[in-house]
Amino acid sequence: MDPLLGDIELLPYGYAPSYWMVCNGATLSISGNQALFSLIGTTFGGNGTTTFQLPNIPEDKCPAGMRYYIAVQGIYPSRN
Repeated sequence: MDPLLGDIELLPYGYAPSYWMVCNGATLSISGNQALFSLIGTTFGGNGTTTFQLPNIPEDKCPAGMRYYIAVQGIYPSRN
């Protein structure tokens, strides 16, 4: 089952699975991630014209051996 785009999950991996990124405040280009930007915008930072940022959830706020990841590809959530 595909995740919803922008879904944030707590996972027990030391690496980001395919189509997921660590919630570490990374800066992404809007042009390469238009669908995700349309959902989260500049809520977590970025200039809003060329860049935006992912949420930043520090490792010390996660249970031991786990990290938060955000789905950067998946099903676009419906408003219905």
